[in-house]
Amino acid sequence: MAEEEGDGELLKEVEEETSRIFEAVEEMEFRKMLSGDLDSGNSIVSINSGAGGTESQDWAGMLLRMYLRWCEKKGYKTEIVDSQEGEEAGIKSATFTVSGEYAYGYLKAEAGIHRLVRISPFDANKRRHTSFASVFILPEINEDIEVEINEADLRVDTYRASGAGGQHINKTDSAIRITHMPTGTVVQCQNQRSQHKNRATAMSVLRSKLYELKMQEQAEKMDEFSSGKKEIAWGSQIRSYVLHPYRMVKDHRTEFETGNADSVLDGDLDGFILAYLKSS
Repeated sequence: MAEEEGDGELLKEVEEETSRIFEAVEEMEFRKMLSGDLDSGNSIVSINSGAGGTESQDWAGMLLRMYLRWCEKKGYKTEIVDSQEGEEAGIKSATFTVSGEYAYGYLKAEAGIHRLVRISPFDANKRRHTSFASVFILPEINEDIEVEINEADLRVDTYRASGAGGQHINKTDSAIRITHMPTGTVVQCQNQRSQHKNRATAMSVLRSKLYELKMQEQAEKMDEFSSGKKEIAWGSQIRSYVLHPYRMVKDHRTEFETGNADSVLDGDLDGFILAYLKSS
């Protein structure tokens, strides 16, 4: 009506009001997508390289950088708990915490196998290689949630931390590895200067892993976890990052894709995350 009457002032007012309504609806959809008990809290991210040596280790390192950049853009605080460097490049594995509002709610969309296709920078014949790395996302369990851990079920090993960290961190057995014997769950932390701090951090990660195992067991009893289990199984990738012969990143769960692979590897993940949350 404003357009028909040529009322520019009313048209501007309608556009502003429409914009406010869209924002309110998007906020409601967002709250509905992230309404799980732990969605609003912090998260723990673990990245592990697949078979393939240097290729997969370099890919795991690229994923670590991608997620750290995404966290930086979201204003989240990150802390690397444990990192095992690759022989030539990248990482064998890394675990880091993410602190910020809805960190777990967002990042749970990233759990699964990530596949990279590219011309290998480590192949003198410039052949195309396919690499895999797994990403595991855990909620950080706060003290309000009870996770029973019997000290008698734990095997605690100390060892000398490796990598950068100064004289102190490399000359004392400050690193901690904790094995939960009943489940075979292993966690380790070496990035804090004291053994006490490393143990506290490792126990926090262990509580989260045991909580996740408990939730999975309950879901399996209800036959609701079978599809999620398939998504995170080794070799069943959730997303492909193709850098040759064309450039595209595609999520196989939602069919969301983009040709701007460089932007994605630089931390532009919101499109993929929102597409997954809406579909689920």
